[in-house]
Amino acid sequence: MSGSGYPKFRNDRGVPEICVGVKEFDCIGVSPPQDHPHIYINMGEADTILCPYCGTRFRFDPRLTPLDADPPDSFFAAAANPGQGRLPSSEV
Repeated sequence: MSGSGYPKFRNDRGVPEICVGVKEFDCIGVSPPQDHPHIYINMGEADTILCPYCGTRFRFDPRLTPLDADPPDSFFAAAANPGQGRLPSSEV
């Protein structure tokens, strides 16, 4: 996980939906340097949510671990990007 404490997910393939094993995470859009601001997303009680920045739909899948995603390469495992801020989804 990055410095934000939440796993980060990306949508390099441009798929309409990414399944994740957590309900709190950051969406980065696509891999750097074309990433959008890292948006904190809290699904709360919902099973699906849209990133308000890029429109990627995330679906919670309890069979996945917190560091898993479907498609698998949607999990972004990289060192924190110090030049990139994280915006709460309410500020987008």
